[in-house]
Order: sequence, then structure tokens, then C-alpha cells
Amino acid sequence: MSSSFLLGLHFSHATLAASGLSYNGLSITPAMGWDTYNAYALDYNETTIQDNADRLVSLGFRDLGYRVVIFDDAMTEKNRSSNGSLVENSSKFPSGLKSLVDRSLHSQGLQFGVYSSAGRFTCGGYPGSLGYEPADASWWASLGADYLKYDNCYNEGNSGTPKLSEHRYAVMSNALNSTGRDITYSLCNWGDDKPWEWASTISNSARMSGDIQDYFDRPAASCPCGPDEYYCQLPGYGCSVFNILGKASHITSKNQPGYWNDLDMLEVGNGGMSYDEYKTHFSMWAAIKSPLIMGNKLYDLSPEDYGILTNPAVIALNQDPQGSAIQRHLVEQTDNKDRWGVGEVQLWSGSLFGGDQVVAFVNAANSSRTISYDLVEVFGGVSTNEQAQQAWNLYDVWGNETVIPAASAAMVLNGTVGIEAVNEGRWYYNASETSWADGLASNDTLLLGTPAGRVEAAGTLSAEVPSHGIAMWRLRSADKGNTKKKRDEL
Repeated sequence: MSSSFLLGLHFSHATLAASGLSYNGLSITPAMGWDTYNAYALDYNETTIQDNADRLVSLGFRDLGYRVVIFDDAMTEKNRSSNGSLVENSSKFPSGLKSLVDRSLHSQGLQFGVYSSAGRFTCGGYPGSLGYEPADASWWASLGADYLKYDNCYNEGNSGTPKLSEHRYAVMSNALNSTGRDITYSLCNWGDDKPWEWASTISNSARMSGDIQDYFDRPAASCPCGPDEYYCQLPGYGCSVFNILGKASHITSKNQPGYWNDLDMLEVGNGGMSYDEYKTHFSMWAAIKSPLIMGNKLYDLSPEDYGILTNPAVIALNQDPQGSAIQRHLVEQTDNKDRWGVGEVQLWSGSLFGGDQVVAFVNAANSSRTISYDLVEVFGGVSTNEQAQQAWNLYDVWGNETVIPAASAAMVLNGTVGIEAVNEGRWYYNASETSWADGLASNDTLLLGTPAGRVEAAGTLSAEVPSHGIAMWRLRSADKGNTKKKRDEL
């Protein structure tokens, strides 16, 4: 593996000046990777890690940017050693964590993600890091950690005001920085005490809601706050995609390069939603700039799930160098029952690198619907908005030129061919060879989507959107000139 490839996996602290607002120079675009918890809970081991890490590489996920592998809870023994140190779980990892990480992760260009809680115990009842921050950070660094997911269980009452929570999480931030190792810091405090107001100066991302469940819009007593209650004093768990999306809509302006609102892990591939629901889930997580952390069994993916997770035009929205999150502008009620007071038909839009725009129509109703909005509405409802008064070329990010066909995906999944060999990489983008920023700067059409016509100045966008589905476009100024077709040779 080339040294240039390995260097590309980390932003060093020297990146801080260029990144501007990242507190440690890391996570200039949202993190991408895979986490054990949603698919395995606490029941994972060395083989689980090896198998899924190998799939990240062989299926092309690593080279799309999915690089961090997070060991989520139960990584240690139930008790600390006599000197207070964490003790690795030898029954789960008989080769030893350092050996496993070196062999299965770092040697393959993957990153090692660890987990703990800013409390006495983790959520699974293992030793938490409250009061042990410097020692635990040093231990993780000695194992080669690149990422910390830091939970909020058993916090002994050290919450209730933003300052209390900020102080508790800042202790670990300082401890990580003191190790001398680049470690991305991801808070998982469920939106407790409004982290979007304070966490950007001490971390790279923060969870903004209760835990996700593999449902599109199913209410749950365990997730008591509705999607329009963006600050929930009992965040809970079992929250649906639509619930989290509604909460996130109120705080999308709080993202910036180096700090991202975390909408929780991706459920794509776990079987609880339809194809259209998973498309909506993935599209909106990407466009809001949430970290894209898969929580599935990579050897159980369907061709359709694989096509969603590898869509380069959607991932390009997430990894866009401008770092601006899509905004919700309009909601409309339909004939179906109201979802907790939030309109089921929603219009979202936002700006992208180089003057491009992204527009999404979300249909949370129980039937398909023709949705139409004029450009004035698309761009915030101001008739004098200059963006509404120009013509745009449309690119469908879910068009047939950006989604690998099921038959081709099946061949990759069963190992018949490698992803690079499928139609000479027509549906696959290698971000290890050419970064997302460089690909966008060179107008690589694979990152734009399928050409879908043009909307004239003050014109109207319209689409038939399936139930629980999405229509999403990248808009490029018609005055920008023709886009030269360019593909990476893979």
C-alpha cells in the first residue's frame, strides 16, 4: 500500500489552519465507517471484526470513504485492573486488540474506533471513563485508536445544564489531545443539554437525538418526543428515521467543517424498511451532513442495499467540501393522518461546492404523490432571490447512471467480480484515488448524478414521489457551461 494512500486517511493537526473551525483539525468532512452495535449489540468478537473489515475492503466501501471500524461497547472486561487500567476482553479478542487492529484494520487502510461512556459505566455495564479520562485515552492511543464514540450512560447527575455537560465531555477532549495521536472525538449524548450549542469547540460530532430504530415513521413510547420537539429532555431510544429527521431540521445550521450533528447510525441493510424508505434515510443523512456510519452485517447486504450505500452522487453531497447542511423550507399536510404535527410532504434545499444546489422532495405520506414547487419556494420563498431567477441543469442523484444495477451488485456481493471490474467502474467512485473534493472540482459526472433536464428561471420542479420516498437533484447553473463527461479509469 502506498504511503500517499495511508497519509490520505488522516488529517494531521497541521490541517487546523486550513480547516478554520475544527477544534483538532480532524473531520473536515463527516466521518464514514461501520459500527458493531446495531447489527450485533454486545455480541461481537474478533471474527466479527475481521469478517466485516475484509468486506469493507473487498466491496469497495473503504475506497468510498467508509474507513473507521467502531468496536461499540463490551470491548473490555467487566472490571478494571488493580491499578485502574482498562483490560481488553481476551475471550472476545484472543489474538489481542493491538494485533487485531494492526492486522485487520491499519494494514488495510482502515481506522480503529473505540467506545466508552462519560459515566461510571458504559450503557452495556462495562467500565465507563468518568474520572479515568487521561488513563483511558492513553490506553486507547497505545492500541492505535483513531476515533472515540463517547456515550452518556451512568453520568452520575453530571448533566442538566449545557455547562455541566460541556465540562464533563471537555475532560475527555483534553485527554485525547494530550495523547499526541489524532483521534476523532464523537459525542453520543443524545442531544442532552443541546450539544449543538457548545460541542463544536471540544469535539468533531455530537448525537442530537435518542437512538435510532430500523423504522421509517413508527412512534415508540421509548422515544417520547415528537419530531418537532428538537430539544427533548428524555431522548430515549427506538426513534424512527422520520422522528430524527424532524428534530434535525431545526439545527442544521449548527454544522460546520470539523463539527457535525450526528443523526445516529445508518440502518440500511437491517431489513426493517422498504427500498424507498432506505433511500430517503440515506439521502437525508448524507445531505444534512451526518456522519455516515453503517450499522449492518456487511455479508448479509442485498444488492439493493449495496446500491444505496455505494451511490457516489449521494455520498458526494455528504463529503462536499463546503460543508453546508440541507435546510427544510416547507412542510405540507396531506389527506393522511398528521405525523406528530409535522407535515408529511417536505421541501429541503441547500448550497454546495462551486455554486451547485441540492433539492429534495420528501414524501412521508402513505401513498405516492406528485410534488411540485417553483424555484422561488425552492430557494426560500423570496421572489427576488437571484437563484430563483436563473435557469438550472438538473441531475437526478438516484438516476440509473449513479446506482449500480442489482445484477451487477449481486456479482460483487457474491465475489464473482470485484467492484472495479463491473462495467469498468461505471457506478463506482474510488475516493482513495481521487478525493471527493478533487472529483467535484474536475466535474466528474459520476458525482453529479444522471442528467434530468433543465428548469428555467422562475420555473417549477415536479416529480412523482413514492410513499415514504424521495426525489433529489443536484442543480448546476445553466450558465456554468456544459459539463465535460469524465470517469476515473479503475
